[in-house]
Amino acid sequence: MELLKVAEQIQAKIKLLEKMRAEIRERAETRATKAAEYDKQLAMTIMALQSGKEMTLEGEKIQNPTATITEKLAKGICWKEKLETDKAEGLYKSLISNINSVQAELNGLQSINKHLEEYPYCNH
Repeated sequence: MELLKVAEQIQAKIKLLEKMRAEIRERAETRATKAAEYDKQLAMTIMALQSGKEMTLEGEKIQNPTATITEKLAKGICWKEKLETDKAEGLYKSLISNINSVQAELNGLQSINKHLEEYPYCNH
């Protein structure tokens, strides 16, 4: 490997990490917002069910459920919000994993670069 090519790859990885670091804040905020929205919607749905409001789930009418199943029914009713929460969580974790992978690649390139610099008799 040529020293210049390795240096260029190192710079590219550094720029990619900078971009990912900026993106992580956005994904963290989205994750937190989606989780809060789900919690709010779930609470509102539980309150509505407990107050006797008629609701539907997959076309089935629900009204005055027993206390033991109210939360489960509310979760079923709020499935879209839960899906969005889980997506946001997955995207956040995926970015963390990608950052770790890029960091590992960068470490490998830095090791190669160090090796090439230590052995000047090699073809660079």
